[in-house]
Amino acid sequence: MSGLRVVPAWRHGQERLYVCLADGRNVAWYDREASRVNLLNEDREAEVLDALGPFLTGQVAVGPPPVPTPAELARLSLHPDDDLAPNRPGEALRIALERDPVPPRRLRADARHHALAGEKAVGDALDGLEGAGWRVLHSVPLPGGARIHHLLIGPGGLFCVGTLAVRKQRVRIADPLVTVGRGDPVPLLRGLRSDAGRASFALTAEVRPVLAIAGTGAADLHLAAPPRDVRVLREADLPGLAHLGGVLKPADVEALHALARDRRAWRRV
Repeated sequence: MSGLRVVPAWRHGQERLYVCLADGRNVAWYDREASRVNLLNEDREAEVLDALGPFLTGQVAVGPPPVPTPAELARLSLHPDDDLAPNRPGEALRIALERDPVPPRRLRADARHHALAGEKAVGDALDGLEGAGWRVLHSVPLPGGARIHHLLIGPGGLFCVGTLAVRKQRVRIADPLVTVGRGDPVPLLRGLRSDAGRASFALTAEVRPVLAIAGTGAADLHLAAPPRDVRVLREADLPGLAHLGGVLKPADVEALHALARDRRAWRRV
């Protein structure tokens, strides 16, 4: 048994059959009207077709999701309030600090300032990849108050980048828990995978999660085992992503960036 399950859903007025893993992440969907099975992970093609077997009718095409056409992109004439491209790294934190500033005589530093510094550092590093054909969106809002710190789109694919700001503290990762210094373990990788899954749903493309450790450097980074499908990088390692390629063509990068920058694309994920 593959462990995959088929879940019907409506999207853009059309019924789709989503093929999901046990943890709810999508690996494919079947568009009956187009007679096409769209794969987010081509390695699971045989398992996906087996799970969809009772629902497939006639000849169906199988392959990666089609990139939006110029006609579809033309409909994305964005109102300024719907355009996420101008968002700065940590935009949501900046707004929160403006609306609810730190009292001048507060004894302990506001943790939001440290988190913002981390997002700015990671955001600046990712912005530096644009010369290599990459595009970045920052502080992408999700329904329910969640947000994607950074969405990276480029020749190497799509990445949902979450920032962890540290102050020369030891970072221990035991999937899905992340412990910083003497703090309590937090299931950070679980949330990061969830955000990547929601991004995959919104963009109908595979989005891979990345945990970026920002700051002057972790005193020690200890991984109990390599996290499943999550890339863990220090801030200084982020420029190395520029060397990834072979997944998206330049036209595909621009098309997906145009789709992702539209706030409306994220409202039902």
